[in-house]
Amino acid sequence: MTTRPDSRLGRKLVRLAVVGAVAVGAPFAVAGTANAASDSTWDRLAKCESGGNWKTSTGNGYYGGLQFSPRTWRAHGGEGMPHKASKAQQIRVAERVLDNQGWKAWPSCSKKLGLRGSD
Repeated sequence: MTTRPDSRLGRKLVRLAVVGAVAVGAPFAVAGTANAASDSTWDRLAKCESGGNWKTSTGNGYYGGLQFSPRTWRAHGGEGMPHKASKAQQIRVAERVLDNQGWKAWPSCSKKLGLRGSD
């Protein structure tokens, strides 16, 4: 005769595992990206990169307020062209770029503005 484990104990263990996973994962879900920068930091960077014009397309191969190349834009989840995206969309893509490349993705302006870490 085989014995069956107590199903109540099994359900309790499953609940405990779920609660533990939520408790451990919640702070990371709320935190967003590892290097999330403030809106004012993105505004300062855009001011340096494009004069603060989030819709700029000057023909230099870089577009939008944060001067994305089309390749970088697409590689980090951007759709269409950067200068046609909203400021919020550009910042979302920029957060991914920041996570992958750090501030060196904007070498001149990040140095000029003293950006490093999670400014």
